[in-house]
Formats: sequence, C-alpha cells, structure tokens
Amino acid sequence: MNRQFFLNNLWKWKCHLPEINFEKEDIQKLKKTEWSELFEKLMRNRLIMGSFRYGKLNIINKKDYNRIGFIIKLSKKYQEDKNKEHLIDIANLCLLEFEEGNGYFKSIDDKDHVNTK
Repeated sequence: MNRQFFLNNLWKWKCHLPEINFEKEDIQKLKKTEWSELFEKLMRNRLIMGSFRYGKLNIINKKDYNRIGFIIKLSKKYQEDKNKEHLIDIANLCLLEFEEGNGYFKSIDDKDHVNTK
C-alpha cells in the first residue's frame, strides 16, 4: 500500500465505508455529478434578494441575527410540510453563519454521521 492511497482512503476507513480506487474514479466527473445546479441557483437567487432585506454578505456593522435558532425552526417546519424551500433557506443561513458568525472552523471527524432510515 502506498502512502497516497493510505491518505486518500483514511477518512473512508474511519467512516466504515469501502475504499476508493482513485485511479478509477474520474474526479472531474464527480465534481459535475455531486452537486445540484438547481439548488445552487435557488440559493443564489434568495441570497441576492436577502441582501436587500438584511444587507450584503460581510458588510461592516451588519445586525447580529439568530441564524442557528431560525435553522432549527426551519428544520422543524420542513419535517412537517416537506417544503424544500426551507432547505434552501437553511443552506443560506448556514452559509451566512459560516461567513459572518463568531464560530471557528476546525476539520474533525466526530464519528457522528447520517444514518439510514
């Protein structure tokens, strides 16, 4: 086993997932297939409209919003009515919190992953 294969698959092993043979995977193809153009378009449209209501991204002296509380509220609404617009709003709130919030970024594997239904 070479070092690069080991490093590329380390996260898969930690998640108890099968190894990836990166020589056979087409990364450029995955970059195209593992994304939703519609989701991104809807997010951007709502971010643009939100800039009029709440101010542009990362502007000085922007009001402090309770985004996390609203994310929780929208998550509950989505569980009730299955309106995917809530997911767009949640994604945008996550983006805004990532960019403007007081948190920090530290890449970790907390071993807490999505389960199947």
